[in-house]
Amino acid sequence: MRIAIVAESFLPLMNGVTHSILRVLEHLQERGDEVLVIAPSTSDTDVLDVVHGAFVHRLPSVPLAGYTNVRVALGGVYRVKRILADYAPDVVHLASPFVLGWRAAQAAHQLGIPTVAIYQTEVPSYAARYGVPFLENWAWNRVENIHLLASRTLVPSTFALNQLRGRGILRVDMWRRGVDTARFAPEKRDDGWRATVAPGGERIIGYVGRLAIEKQVEDLAVLADVPGTRLVIVGDGPQRAALEEALPNAVFAGFLGGEELARAVATFDLFVHPGEFETFCQTIQEAMASGVPVVATGRGGPLDLVENSRTGWLYEPGDLAGLRRHVMDLMGDDAKRRAFGAAAHASVQGRTWPALSAELVRHYKAVIAGTTANPPVEPVETTANPPVEPVETTADRACRDQGPTPNPLVEPVETEAARAIRARTPEGVPL
Repeated sequence: MRIAIVAESFLPLMNGVTHSILRVLEHLQERGDEVLVIAPSTSDTDVLDVVHGAFVHRLPSVPLAGYTNVRVALGGVYRVKRILADYAPDVVHLASPFVLGWRAAQAAHQLGIPTVAIYQTEVPSYAARYGVPFLENWAWNRVENIHLLASRTLVPSTFALNQLRGRGILRVDMWRRGVDTARFAPEKRDDGWRATVAPGGERIIGYVGRLAIEKQVEDLAVLADVPGTRLVIVGDGPQRAALEEALPNAVFAGFLGGEELARAVATFDLFVHPGEFETFCQTIQEAMASGVPVVATGRGGPLDLVENSRTGWLYEPGDLAGLRRHVMDLMGDDAKRRAFGAAAHASVQGRTWPALSAELVRHYKAVIAGTTANPPVEPVETTANPPVEPVETTADRACRDQGPTPNPLVEPVETEAARAIRARTPEGVPL
């Protein structure tokens, strides 16, 4: 099979999108498939041109304002169309498409190449968190256009599945994420590392992830004075300096990868994740594989991963008293915490990347053959928890009264794709 993967972000930036692509590339290399990765350029001169057997074609890019290690590819649809026409793939994989991925979706459509779009980042909901709530409707319009044009969209959670179906995107199937249960395991617990971050013998409350606004790490301030504990933050990002000031007693371990990360996670006594906009949340799954119970927000991907009163606790978005209460519950009861951790570990066994990557290949083959997704009519329930009422995020509350606001900065243009879905997108499609 000949596959083109179009990535909004890629090495050297490590995030959920890059991690998933790397695991998929490993599988495709083992299968003997030919793969081209199209991604933004980087200022790092040490990046490889070939990764797991796939050639990486870099497009000129500029850094994203306020988050300079994230780069946005420049150019229009024609540039991507020319690359795809020259490579002639059997299928185009759109990895968390938004800017570059939208161009690739249009280019592939014009060339008659089937596409599999991976919905992985809830970009529209970031708007209010970043102080531009008036862009949320425009961003959803972009997301809808991409996934209506794609041959098939794959989502990582039932929350995301219902979210897109609720917006009229029906060619949607589930594709979860794998976890390396050999790397992330309870046996990786490291008493030496524990002594460096909690020299007083405190129990460790840990977080792993980007230090960015949408992750809401500042909410962990409510845990700063939980008796007998030490808050440990693993990760880096544009908010690090502000968070170090807001959480003066926390240990900031910086970015960790590979075995270093596995040892750190396994050494946590409890994992917390306060972000409300996770379509999946791979770090939760890695903590569970490490035998660590989880307290997370009851919205998005965590609804599928965390089973209340068995593998951890979920709290309503914005209910920081609930976050603290659940943390106190587990940190104050060693037997319960160990039982939750054991159940968490058992719950993720079998979710291997080879199995999930093989499932992805089946989706590739289906769209090449012209088979469409066949969604059920009724919304899908989460696997870990019963149905819940829709929740209002803190960002929702911040902009509740603003109402829909069109984007005044973008002139509508009508592409071939826009004409095909004009009835659903009357404002047109921005380039």
